[in-house]
Amino acid sequence: MGPRRLAGAALELADMARHLKTAKGAAERAEADQKVRATVERILGDIEARGDEAVRALSEQFDNWSPASFRLSEVEIEAAVASLPKRVLDDIRFAQTQVRGFAEKQKAALIDIEVETLPGVFLGHRNIPVNAVGCYVPGGKYPMVASAHMSVLTAKVAGVKRVVAAAPPYRGGAHPAIVAAMHLAGADEILVLGGVQAIGAMALGTASIAPVDMLVGPGNAFVAEAKRQLYGRVGIDLFAGPTETLVIADDSVDGEICATDLLGQAEHGPTSPAILITNSEKLARDTMAEIETLLAKLPTADLAGAAWRDYGEVILCEDEAEMVAEADRIASEHVQVMTRDPDYFLNNMTNYGALFLGPRTNVAFGDKVIGTNHTLPTKKAARFTGGLWVGKFMKTCTYQRVETDEASALVGEYCSRLSMLEGFVGHAEQANIRVRRYGGRNVGYGEAAE
Repeated sequence: MGPRRLAGAALELADMARHLKTAKGAAERAEADQKVRATVERILGDIEARGDEAVRALSEQFDNWSPASFRLSEVEIEAAVASLPKRVLDDIRFAQTQVRGFAEKQKAALIDIEVETLPGVFLGHRNIPVNAVGCYVPGGKYPMVASAHMSVLTAKVAGVKRVVAAAPPYRGGAHPAIVAAMHLAGADEILVLGGVQAIGAMALGTASIAPVDMLVGPGNAFVAEAKRQLYGRVGIDLFAGPTETLVIADDSVDGEICATDLLGQAEHGPTSPAILITNSEKLARDTMAEIETLLAKLPTADLAGAAWRDYGEVILCEDEAEMVAEADRIASEHVQVMTRDPDYFLNNMTNYGALFLGPRTNVAFGDKVIGTNHTLPTKKAARFTGGLWVGKFMKTCTYQRVETDEASALVGEYCSRLSMLEGFVGHAEQANIRVRRYGGRNVGYGEAAE
């Protein structure tokens, strides 16, 4: 029997699905997306045309923020760091130690190679860091201190020479903890600038802000759309959508922990999907009851409750194999596995941003402190990409070297014939001249080597 779904507070059979509470319709969402696209296109065009003047006007319009300089001075950075309690700084340093340690191990797995594929023919690749990266750290609704670790620190571990970090003003100024996290992570420039104006300024460049080669970091729908429109002119990490969480659980755990993990991520925003997959109907019903209980006392219930109401889902499966199939279909950003054998999902799942195995860990650990990166694929992008990591900041670039006359002539003969097969006479002649000079063969212009 196929999976049974419980959406909101109703149990639904797959062959008679009936959503009492549904998300916004596709047409309504498409209309909203179109408005975002048009707004972002206009803003980016303004920044490209007017540079700093446009950036300042946009910052005043959206954030009521127009300082003498959007870039913090060393004195301002030091003052922000000094304003924080020792415990806060120690906590930031602890988190960054974990992120740095894991990123360094990942970098160590990226090795340069050179191999002799034929006598005298050497092929290789080098892993070269991107030269300049812009890291956006959200800070409007929540000051996302952890995003500084994930982007700035990982870029510096990769070897990026120039890292520009930007975050919007928070309550009329720079958020001290975000500034401290950026600084301790190694940011070369820190901007108090938010939204599309920050993304545009870093990517396009202005008189006061040199352009970068790559943009990374999460943000709202406008920030995500700006990155999408700028992709190609600069590199990006991901096309990011609202935070997603998927809990996979059996009756080895209870409804309270499942409900807590679902709502803990749903508080990101009212459009964040929160889904439970289980093979226990009792756990499914207990979880939904616990969600209603927790919403009555969760300070962020206005956001988490809306996300659960409109995007919450529970899927009841027959067994673990069906749970894997459903999880891979959903391809969620975060997947929390709380079953008797979590390694079954590690060994069999293929579509996910990050796995959190067992009840002793959770998505919040990954978001804030444990060391894996929290910038992850959403909107089913986990089908074809992983998340941000040290390798995203590096380019694997190949090279070749031919060291003997015999090798050049040998490869040239094959290249000549294959080029003529495709009708590329100029390509063939590149090969033929090597055959004549290094192989002593008389190959006529525009002929294939015999």
